[in-house]
Amino acid sequence: MALTRLEVVRAWLHRALMGFFYGLFVLLSSRRPSASRKLPPVTNPLLTLSATQLAHKIRRREVSSVDVVQAYIDRIQEVNPLINAMVKDRFDAALQEAGEADKLIVEETGGEKVLEDRLPLLGVPLSVKEAFALQGMPHTSGLLSRRGVLAAEDAPPVALLKRAGAIPLGVTNTSELCMWSESNNYLYGITNNPYDLERIPGGSSGGEGSLLGAAGAVIGIGSDIGGSIRMPCFFNGIFGHKTTPGVVSNDTQYPPCTGRQEEYNSTGPMCRYAEDLVPMLKIMAGPNAQMLSLSTDVDLKKLRVFTIPHDGGSVFVSPINKQLIQIQRKVVERLEADLGLKVQEVRLPGLKHSFRIWDTYMGLPDEEGKRPQPFAELMGEPGQPARPLWELLKWMMGKSVHTLPAIGLALLQMTHAGKPPSFLLQQKEQLQAEVEALLGTDGVLLYPTHPNVAPKHHHPLLRPFDFAYTGIMNILGLPVTQCPLGLSEEGLPMGVQVVAGKLQDHLPLAMALFLEKTFGGWRDPGAN
Repeated sequence: MALTRLEVVRAWLHRALMGFFYGLFVLLSSRRPSASRKLPPVTNPLLTLSATQLAHKIRRREVSSVDVVQAYIDRIQEVNPLINAMVKDRFDAALQEAGEADKLIVEETGGEKVLEDRLPLLGVPLSVKEAFALQGMPHTSGLLSRRGVLAAEDAPPVALLKRAGAIPLGVTNTSELCMWSESNNYLYGITNNPYDLERIPGGSSGGEGSLLGAAGAVIGIGSDIGGSIRMPCFFNGIFGHKTTPGVVSNDTQYPPCTGRQEEYNSTGPMCRYAEDLVPMLKIMAGPNAQMLSLSTDVDLKKLRVFTIPHDGGSVFVSPINKQLIQIQRKVVERLEADLGLKVQEVRLPGLKHSFRIWDTYMGLPDEEGKRPQPFAELMGEPGQPARPLWELLKWMMGKSVHTLPAIGLALLQMTHAGKPPSFLLQQKEQLQAEVEALLGTDGVLLYPTHPNVAPKHHHPLLRPFDFAYTGIMNILGLPVTQCPLGLSEEGLPMGVQVVAGKLQDHLPLAMALFLEKTFGGWRDPGAN
């Protein structure tokens, strides 16, 4: 079924309005100083080791946790003035905890193996998205009205990582209320991409992505309801995994999931090195790790692999950059040449409806009939709901405490009324059946993460629905590993999503190791 004439007109009007508001945004915003400076290159060799390697060396007393933590503190102090990724640190506490870790290793009588089993990340530094509760740290998601709110406890996956010995260094920036592809808010300001400071690091886990890409962290934690792990990982040249929903706890995040959003939100690991993905996920999942086959050896030569180069031509989404089509084709060529696989290119017509499916399902009520909390209510907490039209007028006069994307989302929700279109419900069910039949328990799918490499600051206002390439996988409930694939002609990271069937997380995680070895994985942005 094609778009109706009304939908075509709405899409055209939306583009025109976004162009108008973007121009207005540039006109009214204060001029940003030139961000032509590059990040300094990585010089401390401790910053080039995976968390797995660091933990091994710390346990064997080849390096101290204090030295590792101090190395990362030094790097953050070096790069954060340029990227504005970490918004609140806990460096003194981290150094104290590192000293305690080193002392524990000296006093341990059971040997290295006991430490590895009990505390697999002992002494390894960690960064945390500010939307997660980290005891004693800000927990605002960039909302000005929550200024001063501190977390009273740790979110479950954060607690599990700390219990495994990881040492949090601080919390990182997000988009306002975690619902935009650029990490910018009026509480902490704007975060920059380490490969080009004039470009976005993505959102909503953009602070995590930027800090990891800049070698200011080795492992981090993010959440993803429309691509909030995968887009920052893509834009910043690192690895990330959107877990099968329901495996890793989403509790004690802000904003909380309401309606059916728990079905689509996933908490997962973000890191610079592929070998850290599985160990992190095993820890973060806690007892639920048994739902996945994370310890199973995967023979990549026995996988069925499929590739889809684009979504089929949605009017809401930008065309795919030719460089991204070419790099995905190179992945196919290497899989066929190196592993002897026969990669099949397929088409799923329902993908061109990705944005409308995501938008529809995000607004559905739960089994008890409760709809998601309106975004305008979240914007107004802890007081009265925001009035989107009034906030837009205030924003045009430079008086609003909310960013334009947040106001725009609240306005978009005002257009949602009545029953969801049956056509889109049918399209989703058909697409779900086709994907599950295609992938089964031994298939993976290569699919673009985004139509373009990292856009310049504020440019997502012109194409706000380009996240549809990631968002549709949330609605389908599939595990996805985001993998870097080198740099574009502009020196910006490229990458691809590797998708598998539900609970088959081990398959794309195994593919990530191959792609890292083949395409080089993370690149030092200061060396380019």
